Amino acid sequence: MPDQSPSSARSAHGAMGSAQGAMGSAERATGSAERATGSAERSPEPRGVSRRRLLGTAGATGLVLGAAGAAAGYAAAPAQATPLTSLGAGRAMFHGKHQPGITDGLQARGHLAAFDLAPGAGRKEAAALLRRWSATAERLMAGEPAAHDDTGVARDAGPSSLTITFGFGHSFFGRTGLVRQRPVALDPLPAFSSDQLDKARSDGDLWVQIGADDALVAFHALRAIQKDAGSAARLRWQMNGFNRTPGATAHPMTTRNLMGQVDGTRNPKPADPDFEKRIFVPADGEPAWMANGSYVVVRRIRMLLDDWEKLPVRDQEAVIGRRKSDGAPLSGGTETTEMDLEKTDANGEYVVAVNAHARITRPDRNGGAAMLRRPFSYHDGFDADGVPDAGLLFICWQADPLRGFVPVQRKLDRGDALSRFIRHETSGLFAVPGGAAKGEYVGQRLLEG
Repeated sequence: MPDQSPSSARSAHGAMGSAQGAMGSAERATGSAERATGSAERSPEPRGVSRRRLLGTAGATGLVLGAAGAAAGYAAAPAQATPLTSLGAGRAMFHGKHQPGITDGLQARGHLAAFDLAPGAGRKEAAALLRRWSATAERLMAGEPAAHDDTGVARDAGPSSLTITFGFGHSFFGRTGLVRQRPVALDPLPAFSSDQLDKARSDGDLWVQIGADDALVAFHALRAIQKDAGSAARLRWQMNGFNRTPGATAHPMTTRNLMGQVDGTRNPKPADPDFEKRIFVPADGEPAWMANGSYVVVRRIRMLLDDWEKLPVRDQEAVIGRRKSDGAPLSGGTETTEMDLEKTDANGEYVVAVNAHARITRPDRNGGAAMLRRPFSYHDGFDADGVPDAGLLFICWQADPLRGFVPVQRKLDRGDALSRFIRHETSGLFAVPGGAAKGEYVGQRLLEG
């Protein structure tokens, strides 16, 4: 979970990144602090309230509804009509310069899925599938039912800030006869010594990310996308994740991961002068169909929680390089205080150890490498010995993975103190094209270019 995290992702946590919070308005891509938008004296936001009003400070995990708002939205007697709360009214736009789900705030519930084109399916079938998927995504993100055979699972829920994002894997281009259009940046990631990857749950021709502030809305979208695949594509793998529920904390703060660490302090912010060029392919970049798009690295990183939780808090803080209570660097100050890497203690030892996670992942220690991290936590039960299968669905965005994820992970691979408490179990790299204009489907410039 690199400390250089997208301001809402995870700061205290190695290449697993972590922006866990909804990246609201002012710092939309940083996602992590939670801002209250309601109070006991205020009634819930109107149904048409904008997403910008709903999601507070950058990276906010969501909004606090306040006593009156919460009661109005959730405590009505069953026989009464229950007005849609401001959380349900939140809406992300499908059409735009970039696809949704990249700089939007982290939602409470997420699903990741990869598909492989069916035997015999090619460019024509892929284009038809992306056309179906785009139409379904546009409708669902507007809070409308799917066009055909809607299950009604999310009826009355509202848009709930649903986002649906689509990407292409390395193998997609060979299957569709578009090898010449495959970006160099999509070349397979190098092997890392700490990897223990399950190939069956890695990679894929097509990738879909779904996120929402309501679990039923997210599941409804997942079912619609799976059904739309029809005979054109087959599910390769699917993973489920979660984040802190909007309004779960009384004050704005960076979220925590399953290790209990404040995670996401140093995520890049949209206000940063070089944010766009670090995260998105330029409009005149190559290949042309990737203009305003981004590359996403997806990793399922298991946290060895039983081992981690045996450590005294002081030792956990030494591994990360930050205080567990508030995320402040061990060198002193508050969470956002610049870390003093040269500060020593009475014995002449560095206060922030040379192998501390927060030190190793700093951009200034990795040639300026930065990623926008927007992950989900996961818990998939327990093994036969009662060990939890839990951790992070690490998702990071960058204009070029060779200048973002790869240099940071290489350095972590060589000596991060956190490495003994995590395990990289799956991996994928996908090209996510820019947003679709009105009347277009995602990937149209590639598939019909």
